[in-house]
Amino acid sequence: MATGFEEWVFWGLAGAMALGVGLILVLTLLRARGTGLSPAAYDLRVYRDQLSEIDRDLARGVIGTDDAARLRTEISRRVLEADRVLGTGDAATGPGRGGLGVVVLVLLAIGGAFLGYNRLGAPGYPDMPLQSRIAMAEELRATRPSQAEAEAEAPQPPAAVTPDPDFAALMEKLRAAVTARPADLQGQELLARNEAGLGNFVAAHKAMAQVIALKDPQSSAEDHAALAELMILAAAGYVSPEAEAALTEALRRNPRNGTALYYSGMMLAQTGRPDLAFRIWRPLLEDSAPDAPWVAPLRAQIGQLAAAAGVDYQVPSARGATALPGPDAAAVDAAGAMSEADRGAMIAGMVEQLSARLASEGGTAAEWARLIGALGVLGQTDRARAIWAEAQTRFAAQPNDLAAVRAAAVQAGVAE
Repeated sequence: MATGFEEWVFWGLAGAMALGVGLILVLTLLRARGTGLSPAAYDLRVYRDQLSEIDRDLARGVIGTDDAARLRTEISRRVLEADRVLGTGDAATGPGRGGLGVVVLVLLAIGGAFLGYNRLGAPGYPDMPLQSRIAMAEELRATRPSQAEAEAEAPQPPAAVTPDPDFAALMEKLRAAVTARPADLQGQELLARNEAGLGNFVAAHKAMAQVIALKDPQSSAEDHAALAELMILAAAGYVSPEAEAALTEALRRNPRNGTALYYSGMMLAQTGRPDLAFRIWRPLLEDSAPDAPWVAPLRAQIGQLAAAAGVDYQVPSARGATALPGPDAAAVDAAGAMSEADRGAMIAGMVEQLSARLASEGGTAAEWARLIGALGVLGQTDRARAIWAEAQTRFAAQPNDLAAVRAAAVQAGVAE
C-alpha cells in the first residue's frame, strides 16, 4: 500500500487540478460579465467588424464585387435582427448572467468526482506495473496447493453416484483383482474407466497413472491428457502442479491435443495470466471441429476470459455443427403465423418430445444441453435442475461431455 505521504501527494495534486479547472471556468465567466455586453450587442459588434473586413478584402482583391455584395446583404440582415432584439429589450443582461449557478454546478461536479472516486476507486492503492503483475502470477503458480492438498479441500464431486448392489459387488471384485495383479494393464484401464463413471476421481486418476506406467514409453498424449483431466475433476476443477505436469507431457507428445490445451488455458487463468490463457483458447475454439468436446465449455467461458485479458473479442457464431432434431421448415413457417400462446405451446411440445426421447432412448451431450437450456428459457428451473442431476450420472465417465452439459446448466441457472 502507499504511504500516508504518497496518499496526501495524490489527493493534493488531484485537488489542485480540479480547483484549477474550476478557477479557469469562473474567471472566464467573470471576464465575460465584465464586458457589460448582452449577447445581441456582442453579435452586433462582431457583424460590424465583419462588414469592415469585407471592404478590406475587396480593396485587396481577395474577393470579387459580386461576392462582396452577397456577403454584405447577408451580414446586414443579421445586423438588423440583432438591432431588433436590442430595441425590444429581449436581450439578456450579459454573458455573465446565471454565472453563480454555473459556479455552483462546477463545485458540485468537483465534489461529486471526489466522492465518487473515494467510494468506487482505490485511494492510496499503488500502481501495478506489468512486470509486477507477471511476477505475482509466477509466484502464485509456483506456490499453489498440491494435488493432495486440493483433493483434501475439494467437496464431494457432484457426479458421484451410488451403484446398484450387483455392480458394487463387481467393482469390489475388480478392485481386489487389480490389487492382486497391479501389472494387469487391461484391469487398470477398466478400473480407471469405472471409477470415473462412479465419480471416484481420486481412485480413477491413480489407476490411470498406473496405466501410463505400464504403457511407458509407449503411453500416448491422450493417456496423459486423461490423467490430467481426472486429477482436475478430483480437485473440483483446480489444476494442480501435478496435473500441469501431465498436461505438459501430453502436449510434448502432441502439441495439438485439445483436452490438454483446454486445461492448460484453464491453469493459466487460475494463476493470474488470462492473457496467455486467451492466446491458447482462441485458436483452440476457432480451429476445432464444432462437435469437439471442449468447444461448448470454451464458448461459455472465453468471453469472460477475453475481458479479463483486456481483449475486445466477439465469440464467433457456431459453425457447421450437426443439426439437432427440431422443427422442420414448415413448422417454422407455421410458428411465425401463430399467436404468442400457440407458439409457446408448440415450443413446449417440442421440449416435451425431446425430453421423452432422451429419457427412453438416450442422446448426445449436445441434446441434453439443449434440453436443459430450453427448460431454463421456459422458466422450468426445477425440471432443468433434475435433468442436470441425471446428466451428471449419465456422463460421469465422459468428462468433456459432462463439461458441455454443465455449460448449459450454468446458463440456465441450475449449476455453478
